[in-house]
Amino acid sequence: MAKKKTEETINLDSILFKCRDILRKARNSGSFFEKRDMMLTLVFLRFIGEKFEDGTEKLRQELKAQGLDPDDPEIFAAFFDDATFTDGTYNLPPEARWSTIINTPAPKLNVALDTALHSIAASSKQLKGCFVEGTFTTRNLAPNDIKQIVDEVNKISHKAFGEEKDLIGRVYEYFLKEFAVNATKEEGEFYTPHDVVQMIAAMIEPFDGTLYDPCCGSGGMFIQSAELVKAKTGDISRINVYGQEKEAATYRLAKMNLALRGISHNLGEASESTFTKDLHKGIYFNYIMANPPFNLKGWYDENLKNDSRWADYTTPPESNANYAWILHMLSHLKPLDGVAGFLLANGALGDSDTLAIRKKLIENDKVEAIIILPRELFITTDISVTLWILNQNKKGGAYHSRNLRNREHEILFMDLRTWTENPVKDENKKKVRLSAEQIQRAANIYHTWQSEGTDGTAYAVPELYRSVSITEIEKQGWSLVPSKYIEFIDHDLEIDYPAEMARIQEEMRAIMADEKKSQEMLAEAFRGIGYGID
Repeated sequence: MAKKKTEETINLDSILFKCRDILRKARNSGSFFEKRDMMLTLVFLRFIGEKFEDGTEKLRQELKAQGLDPDDPEIFAAFFDDATFTDGTYNLPPEARWSTIINTPAPKLNVALDTALHSIAASSKQLKGCFVEGTFTTRNLAPNDIKQIVDEVNKISHKAFGEEKDLIGRVYEYFLKEFAVNATKEEGEFYTPHDVVQMIAAMIEPFDGTLYDPCCGSGGMFIQSAELVKAKTGDISRINVYGQEKEAATYRLAKMNLALRGISHNLGEASESTFTKDLHKGIYFNYIMANPPFNLKGWYDENLKNDSRWADYTTPPESNANYAWILHMLSHLKPLDGVAGFLLANGALGDSDTLAIRKKLIENDKVEAIIILPRELFITTDISVTLWILNQNKKGGAYHSRNLRNREHEILFMDLRTWTENPVKDENKKKVRLSAEQIQRAANIYHTWQSEGTDGTAYAVPELYRSVSITEIEKQGWSLVPSKYIEFIDHDLEIDYPAEMARIQEEMRAIMADEKKSQEMLAEAFRGIGYGID
């Protein structure tokens, strides 16, 4: 009897590993980043190509349901020559369709791929700037190499993986992880894990209005927030996103990600440094979410000395950009009700060279919550980091179907460093994640503290959270280190030492009695066979 053929399980990581291996061996495939960007561009073409195919098939079925023949030349010309889709699907010219690319002979693939990119850029304002035209002819991979890679990418399908709107992000994450494992902090990019983004979004609830990220990377904050909005309201058009990114390749990826998801966005006309060229100067936002580079050096420019963003405070230290990020984000929050949630290294909680700025932020009632997160949430660093929440309105009122109390001169401190019980399997280095239940629990602690009916003076659970007054913070030298305020129990003090010592002594007496009895039995056994024992 013939053996039953085992059905091969399609695995995205295995496909990407194979592509990476082909590129590693290929002549003239470029640097790691060039390989990564080539792969992202191919997956992008695959993604929009499959969306287009799905869209045209859906249109065909709709026409048939209306009693029309989609193959009739006049009907085809009217509906398909310049098709319009309402779900974010892009109408592609024939040369840009995946069906054209996958059937192109290997020797002509490099040219065909660049022709597709040029055609897309020329026909879509939103997709222009998402990729570098000439990518494939510049690298000019051997026909066999480029054909193998295209054939592998052809296996990547939302029908196979069931995650239609996350393929680009998953490919980016794969290559970033593979690089970050062996990269230094200066070389690697900080990818914000999904659970951390979900934590920030669950806290500040960016359900509608405008959302801003001054260092948006690949657009992960926006994409996760849009998913939350869609889950809550079913309508991602209720949120408009604004962002800025310094690195050109990452800027292109963010544009690609957002365009493919139908998310309204404004990332500026080009990649720029947020500090030296603020592309959204003078615009105020309902929400800000960000994961700035930790302890960034080299950010300062002499022209920033009297910048308006820190005119009401003092110029942040040149050695570290942490407080420059804080003041930049504060300058973009809507004055009456803007809310910001962002990550910073823990050192920002008590740095001596930023004391004056921190003191004024607290006195001006801008800081609402400080949440220490567990270690090993990130791929690129195992340090614990802090989630800061700034709020322009701590006076209370209606907010997202909740009635908020007056929280002036109070700050909520949370310490989640012990929430490490969810290890992530199959990673090259130790990593943990926050579960959906943990994220909801943390958000509930914060939202309950905000809400009417809560007594801020008594809102505390030892070793987890505590609401603290500005008076107590002043006594602690304006430090925002949670361990200075949250009660930590010395569990050694819970031990009844006299009773414990009595128990130990009783156990020792029992052991010694057993030992003595064993010795007596052994001696008796030796005497029975004619031997003595000392």
